[in-house]
This record gives sequence, C-alpha cells and structure tokens, in this order.
Amino acid sequence: MMLGDVLAAAQRSGADIETWLKPADPDLWQTLNAQAAAGREDAVTFARAAIADFSNRAGEEDWAMLVSRMRDADDPGRALLITMIRWRLGIIRKETSGANEEMTP
Repeated sequence: MMLGDVLAAAQRSGADIETWLKPADPDLWQTLNAQAAAGREDAVTFARAAIADFSNRAGEEDWAMLVSRMRDADDPGRALLITMIRWRLGIIRKETSGANEEMTP
C-alpha cells in the first residue's frame, strides 16, 4: 500500500478509533478527547483534522519521521494516525503556550 492510500483510508475511517487507541495508548486517548472537547468536536473529527493539518502544514522533518515510524511499525496505518494526532496536539500546545506567553507582562 502506498502512503497516499494509507492517508486516504485514514481520512475515510476513524469511527472505530476508540476501540484500538484507548487500549493501545490510554494517555493519548485521554488527551485527544480532552482537546477535542475543548474544540467542541469529537475524537473522530479531531483525528481527521490531524490528518489534514499534517498533510498541509508538516515540514520535511515531520514527514521523514512519519515515514520512518510507518516503516518500522507492525501496523503502518496506526503509526500514521498516532503520529499525526501527536503532531497536531504538539502544534496546539505550542500555539496555546505562545498565546499565553504573549499575554504575560
């Protein structure tokens, strides 16, 4: 399967994200849900947005990291989605901390 195929499949799916992510990485699942709720969206919508954001905004190093993780993973699709979710959470964290720093006198 090519990277484009994996990306397309990840964007189409997602409704069953809880069944595999919650047991695989409970901390990530909890963080994902909290951030999704803060943005008034559900986990599936957040995950799909993570795919779109990564596809549109990630730099070369991010893509290299993603491809490396997919190559080394037993389940490349799962590695792709987890990497993209973590990446989006990191971007949100940076944007939020930057906004808080600007507000500090």
